Amino acid sequence: MAIKQRNEIDEQFTWNFSDIFASDEAWEAAYAAAEQKIAAVEAVKGTLGNSPEDLRRGLDAVYRAAREMELVFLYAMLRKNVDNGDPKYQAMQGKAINLNVKFSTACAFLDPEILAIDADKLTEMMQHPSLASYRHILEDTSRNRAYTKDAQTETMLAMLSDAAGTASDSFDMLSNVDMTFPEITDENGERVTLTHGNFGVFRESTDPRVRRESFEVYFGEFKRFINTFAAMYAGNVKMDNYYTQVRGYTSACERALFSDNVSVEVYDKLVEAIHAGLPSMRRYLELRRRVLGLEELNMYDLYCPIVPNVEMTVSFEEAKEMLKKATLPLGEDYQKLLDKAFSERWIDVYENKGKTAGAYSCGVFGVHPYVLLNYTDTLDDAFTLAHEMGHAMHSYLSDHAQEFQNHDYRIMVAEVASTVNEVLLTRYLLATETDPARRAYILNHFLEGFRTTVFRQTLFAEFERQAHDLQMSGTPLTAECLNEIYRKLNELYYEGAVINPLQEIEWARIPHFYNAFYVYKYATGFCSAVSIAKNILENNGTADYLRFLSTGGSDYPLEELKIAGVDLTRPDTVASALAEFDRVLTELEGLL
Repeated sequence: MAIKQRNEIDEQFTWNFSDIFASDEAWEAAYAAAEQKIAAVEAVKGTLGNSPEDLRRGLDAVYRAAREMELVFLYAMLRKNVDNGDPKYQAMQGKAINLNVKFSTACAFLDPEILAIDADKLTEMMQHPSLASYRHILEDTSRNRAYTKDAQTETMLAMLSDAAGTASDSFDMLSNVDMTFPEITDENGERVTLTHGNFGVFRESTDPRVRRESFEVYFGEFKRFINTFAAMYAGNVKMDNYYTQVRGYTSACERALFSDNVSVEVYDKLVEAIHAGLPSMRRYLELRRRVLGLEELNMYDLYCPIVPNVEMTVSFEEAKEMLKKATLPLGEDYQKLLDKAFSERWIDVYENKGKTAGAYSCGVFGVHPYVLLNYTDTLDDAFTLAHEMGHAMHSYLSDHAQEFQNHDYRIMVAEVASTVNEVLLTRYLLATETDPARRAYILNHFLEGFRTTVFRQTLFAEFERQAHDLQMSGTPLTAECLNEIYRKLNELYYEGAVINPLQEIEWARIPHFYNAFYVYKYATGFCSAVSIAKNILENNGTADYLRFLSTGGSDYPLEELKIAGVDLTRPDTVASALAEFDRVLTELEGLL
């Protein structure tokens, strides 16, 4: 069955863009208005240190421009993402990116000028009532004193930001538009064109031939372009390390974590804890091999359900109802928000030609979040819906509780709300399912979520760390070099499984690597979510959790998490999550 064109998708399953702008012409008018607001930022340059009132006036001008610019950018980006091959929206996004560069350039004076204010005077100014909503931002700016350059250097770095995104843009266009995949033969003997979306379905097939063929065809296409992917990723790493050196950090990892006020020690402790938990991973892989009746477990055997004769097909309508029932402990208002999202077309549901692969949620301040899916009626897709709606509710509640300058939560906490929803859905399904085979299926799904979100993302985190450190030390990041790093990590994390030669190039298909040191937060987020969900269900922790969802970016991530009862500076959060992995694994072994 051929993949549908965008115009063949039923409107009810597509985004309502008119909630942002009524038309593309309205976007053009907003673009012009945003340009004027950006130009107005220049007028406050040189005035910020005069008085608290002048500092407030300057910050207001900057954030008014930021709000207008964000709407313009997100509309163009979302339009393009549903059909990346549409030249009209390619051009619109290009214009929006240019506007973003203009804004960044216009604001380059901001931090240096604030930091030119004497530290004691700035501290005194921050106590003025007119600056209350900017206090956290100013405190954070002051924290960056050692790494902020003079105004001229900051301007040059801002002007470089557009070019710095070339590697990521190239990855998107190559993987989502220019690359095409051959046909494979499905379980019924029919020829089917492989896509990013249905690859996830085929690798879960109960037929080993289908799993192997889809793996070899899909990864084989990435291998055809492996030197191009290596050049793109190496270029991205070079830019990360360039910014690291210019600003004076000791490593790209430190630079990335500093923005969240998180020490590298938290990152290292995660890796250390997961390494300590690898015996449990080996135990799980051996269980998978035995239950599947395989002499050896290949990497393409990791995703298929290990419970025989259980099919859990879940339509989009069924997934919505499951999510509502699973999140009942979060209260009536949360339920009403879900209904609003479902009825007002916040979600773009099904795959079409040129649509961005995977799934995400994008908050749009003053409007509502936009959730992208590529739904294929699997249980995994139901969990993806739960995951992305967790993001969406986090964005919505923060947007309505915080002013624009404080609404956007940091990536460090971004994966918590999404994973809490997944854990609640798992707990709901286990609480309502009595059939041993289906119960085993759900337990296995939880273990797979843990494997891919905690173990696998920590593997990714180690790959990023090693790649950046090697490039910083002068080692060229060739395809051969990157393949070797990835192969050795797979051998460590998946000891007991056969590491196919094609597996070593999997790094080439991971879009998150173009946003360096993001993926470890999936692992910390999952571990935090296990703890929070338990607190909600067993200790009446809903009120604290909803308060956490409303904090946006008004404090540092580790402090916000403490509101929900999680302290990532202590080892017990990750350790208790690994203990839950062991507990579920033991129950699954008993059922099987």
